[in-house]
Amino acid sequence: MANWAIGVDLGGTKIEIGNVDDTGKVIDRVRMPTDVAGGPSAIEEQIHRGISKLCEKGYGNPMGVGVGVAAQIDAEQGVIRNAPNLKWKDVPFQENLKILTKLPVTITNDVRAAALGEWLYGSGKGSTDMICMFVGTGIGGGIVCNNQMLLGCSNTAGEIGHMIIRGHGLPCHCGSSGCLESIAGGWAIGKRTQQAIQSDKAVGAPILKMADGDLEQVTAKIVVQAFNQGDLLAKHIVEETLVALVDSCSGLVNAFNPCRLILGGGVIEGLPSLVEGIETGVRKKALPTATQKLAFFRAALGNDAGVVGAAALAMDYCSPSS
Repeated sequence: MANWAIGVDLGGTKIEIGNVDDTGKVIDRVRMPTDVAGGPSAIEEQIHRGISKLCEKGYGNPMGVGVGVAAQIDAEQGVIRNAPNLKWKDVPFQENLKILTKLPVTITNDVRAAALGEWLYGSGKGSTDMICMFVGTGIGGGIVCNNQMLLGCSNTAGEIGHMIIRGHGLPCHCGSSGCLESIAGGWAIGKRTQQAIQSDKAVGAPILKMADGDLEQVTAKIVVQAFNQGDLLAKHIVEETLVALVDSCSGLVNAFNPCRLILGGGVIEGLPSLVEGIETGVRKKALPTATQKLAFFRAALGNDAGVVGAAALAMDYCSPSS
């Protein structure tokens, strides 16, 4: 294989490592649970072992390694400033991994990596102006303007989930309240449903039964199942979620005037009808001139988006013209 790189999707529960060619195809991969308890050195060693395993299969030497991680990152220093899921603060991850693997390493936010994958090889391919929003446990995204991925002054552009769209609401994990994520993120869907069940046990009884009577086990996944079975409370929760997504997407469309709005993540995959609902709502609420050329898409790469985007970043980082 001539041109290929390693893409790593580093999450709080699992690590996925793939070798990806320059067409965006994942040739091979390894997965492992994340050793959060072992700290940075244990996880760095896990990634090193995974890369070694792929390189030993006869593919040759990769151009480099790209890592997407749910974190705030100092791109110039290659330092992870804060990664709550990993319990990391100020970890010189890029340099540590470079020393360990003896390969060029570049790191980025995990959702931006996924957005990059969609832009280059998925539903965003060929677009010069697009927004990619992933609605999963949390909410994040990537914004492409005039054929450039926006990074922001301090490398935090794309934190779509922390746009404040309500004057009040659940406290968000970021420390604020009223964030989009605190209404439409998977964790918030579960939490809002738990509160609704506590307020009206009769209405919430069917969902609670699906969670074996354990309120804490009422998650977004169960809400999706209940919605697909016609449950009234689940329908109400999903309708509230849709309103929040429409409001936020309308604001993004007005502000950035993208050609494509790409929607992905676990909540979208579980509730694909949200895409049609978001499109209908945005076309009603956003400026007509902003939606005139706008197309809506579901993300195409699924769980591979992060690995593919991270590898693409590594190939760009290591190319002679970079």
